[in-house]
Amino acid sequence: MASKAITAGVGIPMIIVGALMAWLWAPLEGDFQNQVELVGSTIGILGVIFFIAGLFYTKEPVMH
Repeated sequence: MASKAITAGVGIPMIIVGALMAWLWAPLEGDFQNQVELVGSTIGILGVIFFIAGLFYTKEPVMH
């Protein structure tokens, strides 16, 4: 019972943007390369967390 809105709407775009920032934009920056890599990596990691949270999200509590 995964949430497609969280997984596909938030998690995947954040992973993509973070990867693009860390791998493509950061090498082009001179003085701020480390900061751009840090922000890109942080966005990517948060995207992975949202992706995993979307996989486990349920609207109704699971009762056993």
